[in-house]
Amino acid sequence: MGDRRVVVTGLGAVTPLGITVGTYWDGLVSARSGIRTIQRFDASPFTVRIGGECVDYDPADFLEHRVAKRLDRFAQFAHVAAKQAYEDSALEDGKFDPTRAGVILGTGIGGLTELEEQHKRLLAKGPSRVSAYTIPKLMANAASGHLSITLSFHNVSASVATACASAGNAMGEAFNVIRRGGADLVMTGGCEAALTPLGLSAFAAMKRALSTRNDDPTAASRPFDRDRDGFVLSEGAGVLVFEELEHAKARGAPIYGEVIGFGATSDGCDMVQPDPEGTGAARAMAAALANARIDPDEVDYINAHGTATPLGDAAETKAVKVVFGPAARKLAISSTKSAIGHLLGASGGVEAIATLKAMEHNTLPPTLNLDHPDPECDLDYVPLTARDAQVRTTMSNSFGFGGHNASIIFRKL
Repeated sequence: MGDRRVVVTGLGAVTPLGITVGTYWDGLVSARSGIRTIQRFDASPFTVRIGGECVDYDPADFLEHRVAKRLDRFAQFAHVAAKQAYEDSALEDGKFDPTRAGVILGTGIGGLTELEEQHKRLLAKGPSRVSAYTIPKLMANAASGHLSITLSFHNVSASVATACASAGNAMGEAFNVIRRGGADLVMTGGCEAALTPLGLSAFAAMKRALSTRNDDPTAASRPFDRDRDGFVLSEGAGVLVFEELEHAKARGAPIYGEVIGFGATSDGCDMVQPDPEGTGAARAMAAALANARIDPDEVDYINAHGTATPLGDAAETKAVKVVFGPAARKLAISSTKSAIGHLLGASGGVEAIATLKAMEHNTLPPTLNLDHPDPECDLDYVPLTARDAQVRTTMSNSFGFGGHNASIIFRKL
């Protein structure tokens, strides 16, 4: 079949800024922060007491009780975001072959809430009281499996677990499956709900991983800033419909942009620290550009991985300079994690949505809290407020623990 063209025809989001794509995007361009003191559990004994909670989310508002009780929070988020994307893409018209429709979702951790709850039940009440739903709820493929069943999508159904690059790698796989003719449309992106007592304490135990700016939550996530002290743990989902171009046109689907390139690499360096020179990240970006068959100076905007960790931001900056050369100084770059924190395996999905909305509106979402740029991070990171700009070609970066790197490129049709 050759290389078929792939477009994005539907978007859905569950984020700390809101439970729709519209509220999420409005929050980004209005420079609002979704970071706050944790409310879902008592975090007062913890060294970190802030996070990016989806406080507007109540499963009763979105799911039948019988469905909600069989899904961990991470899969619930995927369900809600996928329903939005399904409706946005006008798939309810049924003008597609379900055997040509698939699901490829990313998650870094999976059903951590269920794991914690059932472990407590095991210790308190004994093995006979552990729920029969435990395994189907905590397994990492629960979200993709549930969506395949619920949507009656009978093509590929897969889960990708590459830590914070999970959604990025999932989108890359979806792109490649459609491009080579294996499917006509794929629901893709990522979901995560690791903002739990165990998740928070485990990340906090890692030196300089999480910000401890507990008294000023909205200022805690500060990518590329001199005073950054770690990322903010968050939750949510970003789900997109990737579709073959002619298939999308034939059924009159909306088109947000074309997926034109993808690159993935491994640092081969360390389980939790990035290569300090950013060589793995650079190779992923370079591979995406080569795959897209475009020159570096054609990219207008990069949605950076930009977690606000001391090493990560500096390494990503070095990588951008290596790949883009003189064009790096002309690039607009921002980190939307400054507003919503780090959604781990879901981050690539919600950030791809922000990237596509930037193209749609010719508006660059800002990097919040960039009050004192780190001298090592000396590129244009769209500080503090949104910016109007012509945005035709964009890149979104996702880098994960284990040295996983994924870069994806979108372009206006």
